[in-house]
Amino acid sequence: MALQCGIVGLPNVGKSTLFNCLSNAKAQAANFPFCTIEPNVGVITVPDERLSVLEKLVKPERVVPTTVEIVDIAGLVKGASKGEGLGNKFLANIRETNAIIHVLRCFDDPNVIHVDGSVNPVRDKEIIDTELQLKDLETVDTKIKRVEKQAKTGNDKDAKKAYEVLTEIKNVLEQGKSARSANISETDMVHVADCCLLTIKPVLYVCNVDEGSVKTGNKYVDAVKEAVKDENAEVLTITAQMEAEIASLETYEERQMFLADMGLQEPGVNKLIKAAYKILNLQTYFTAGVKEVRAWTIIKGMTAPQAAGVIHTDFEKGFIRAEVIKYNDFITLGSETACKEAGKMGVEGKEYVVNDGDMMHFRFNV
Repeated sequence: MALQCGIVGLPNVGKSTLFNCLSNAKAQAANFPFCTIEPNVGVITVPDERLSVLEKLVKPERVVPTTVEIVDIAGLVKGASKGEGLGNKFLANIRETNAIIHVLRCFDDPNVIHVDGSVNPVRDKEIIDTELQLKDLETVDTKIKRVEKQAKTGNDKDAKKAYEVLTEIKNVLEQGKSARSANISETDMVHVADCCLLTIKPVLYVCNVDEGSVKTGNKYVDAVKEAVKDENAEVLTITAQMEAEIASLETYEERQMFLADMGLQEPGVNKLIKAAYKILNLQTYFTAGVKEVRAWTIIKGMTAPQAAGVIHTDFEKGFIRAEVIKYNDFITLGSETACKEAGKMGVEGKEYVVNDGDMMHFRFNV
């Protein structure tokens, strides 16, 4: 699954520091605007405790986790929709991503310059939202002009539906809201898919706080939660600088000791990666054998043949059936053989919709 989350935010909010924690692709983290000019792409391992359990049971030669791509995109400033700063580059980069991780500065530090001179994450959020909405409004207006005549004078049903959907989205954008808040079904959204709207993308807000606020939050985090309560968006609290310190430790034991000292169960970036995976509408199934235990990424709702195609296109073309064991049954009974004997292996056909955590073996013929 070559799906990407783009990390966005105003300059100097901690985007590149956070990206460095997430990946081995080291972006420059500096105390000045636009230190990330070209988008850096990191392929990030998705933490999944189930793999460790399967490894102990199966004892394979290797374990392969699933991954998600994170893109660190240049900082945006007011006027980006009109090409100010690196606006055109920013908007082009974000258009290519599938979801947005929006980093907001929620800490006070006189030594870290804020592009607007003061800390106000709600204002910062609105600056970026406005620029994305203005660009979407421009895109929608262009498409409306193209389909309006067909919709009003002809018998083209698709043009009429597209015109209705575009008009609804335009009304929402003109109210200063994002397209994702429009009351439009997934089926109808197909009519405007070619617009590649920026504000239709799912979003995760990441509040970058000081160490003292990582567990409890602060007034800035509270303000962000209040501002986004109607957006159906998740809000995570993280301390980018502390995450950088954790990432710099060489051993797992050192990282665990650091977390214990801070009273934390796991690094904040783990929660962030899992949340990114979730907003991309992704889930995992497993294959397990003595050679390899592997996690495979699929989009929620994929059928067994489509899931097989993620391994190899021939698997999908020649799909015969899928042998499926539920993860909980596998770890309870301890092996594929035990699951077969207990009647816990299902034989599924082409219509089967794969569930998160399914243990799968495909039969195919090409």
